[in-house]
Amino acid sequence: MAKLYFRYGAMGSSKTANVLMVRYNYEEKGQHAVLLKPKLDHRDGEQVLWSRIGLSAKCGFVEDFLQAWDPSDPYDEGRKIAAVIVDEAQFLTTAQVDALSDIVDFSDIPVICYGLRTDFTSTLFDGAKRLMELADRIEEIPTVCWCGKRAHFNARFADGKIVRTGEQVLLGANDSYVSLCRKHFKEGKLRADD
Repeated sequence: MAKLYFRYGAMGSSKTANVLMVRYNYEEKGQHAVLLKPKLDHRDGEQVLWSRIGLSAKCGFVEDFLQAWDPSDPYDEGRKIAAVIVDEAQFLTTAQVDALSDIVDFSDIPVICYGLRTDFTSTLFDGAKRLMELADRIEEIPTVCWCGKRAHFNARFADGKIVRTGEQVLLGANDSYVSLCRKHFKEGKLRADD
């Protein structure tokens, strides 16, 4: 029986590397896994997923996939779909998460979503919120703060200081964000010498 998965982690927790490894596992077994991301995420190119450790793969867009989805024809490029894997799932809309859950429920295809749970103000993203509400399995991908404690806050920074206001979405990586434990997020300490 297929399930809807939400695997979340703070910035730098290797979510995209996990996406690419899971897809590789399917492909190595001769099964086709569709790799997707929202159109909003164009940091690494239009249809490319790239992880910080150097792994990359071509992908499609969630929007295009859902628009073309036909439950009576679960094939992609002539290959039966064994799984749908979505990166940057925090950027999904509620309607997109609902549509992905329909693929699980009515086509019996697992959908595995990876993304952030909260933004830089520790507020749930819409896509993450809906996944937390609907997912059959919710799993954290852990990472650590500079102090060694579990990090689950995504601190945005500029000019060496934590930024606490602004637009919810500002695409970036190590140049704009750091994962912190709750204590250091509250204190605004980006590193030990702050």
